Amino acid sequence: MMQIASSRQLRAAFWRWALFLVPAILLLGFLSGRVSGSGPDNPWFAALVKPDIYPPAAVFGIVWSALYVLMALALAQVLTAPGARGRWLAVGIFLLQLALNLAWSPLFFAAHRLSGSLALIGGLDVVLLLTVVLFARVRVLAGLLLVPYLGWVLFATVLNWQFLVLNPDADGQPSSGAVVRLQIGS
Repeated sequence: MMQIASSRQLRAAFWRWALFLVPAILLLGFLSGRVSGSGPDNPWFAALVKPDIYPPAAVFGIVWSALYVLMALALAQVLTAPGARGRWLAVGIFLLQLALNLAWSPLFFAAHRLSGSLALIGGLDVVLLLTVVLFARVRVLAGLLLVPYLGWVLFATVLNWQFLVLNPDADGQPSSGAVVRLQIGS
């Protein structure tokens, strides 16, 4: 005889997953940014012309922290939907979008690839939209929890494009803060 878990057991399972996933996803996001040297202190980034819609630097840490928490809670919702059709496909696509998300900062901030990071974030847009749809099919709340993240990533896509338009010579260029060479004479 197969028993269905009680609502209390499902809530407990959700909180166990959430207590693991929230710090894990926050840590992954932090490490991606840290390893890549992301942020206003990056000499290459500091030298770029900023788009008019570029928010204050402090906004990014606050927003990304909140979005990583929402992502973790959405994933916990899906993981605790026993027997839900498409659950494992949704989890797999979520992991793909997370990998794309975590790869963006090193590509943009460390490799200085404005065009490559724009292509990557364009792919993230598509995979994330698919994730939202698949999560909503498993649990509507899980899909809804990802909507702010989708909105922010679409905004980040526009920002990335504007950085490329405003700084075409910076695409793929090494940081200008490391070495200065002077040539004297002919």
